[in-house]
Amino acid sequence: MKEKTKYALLTVLGVFLAAAIPVCLILYGVQTKKYMDLSREVTRLEQKQEKLIEENKRLVSDISVLSSSTRIEKIAVEELGMHKAESAEIVRVDMTGNNNE
Repeated sequence: MKEKTKYALLTVLGVFLAAAIPVCLILYGVQTKKYMDLSREVTRLEQKQEKLIEENKRLVSDISVLSSSTRIEKIAVEELGMHKAESAEIVRVDMTGNNNE
């Protein structure tokens, strides 16, 4: 009787191992696919980040060019017909904050 029980346990163990190996291989394949998908996503996001950084650098450069005082003064004089105010043209307003009058 002991021999039959031992043989039955070894058979069950053999069947379990035979079934476990393909299951492990399938799980490994699923994990590998997930890893590859995530790896591609990371690469795509890194490329997008590089493009955004370059665009940001370009925009910062454009801002400094467009906001330069020389450019603003040129537009004011040539396109808007403005000129620098002379001392006599400057009017100063004194705000005392006295509301009693």
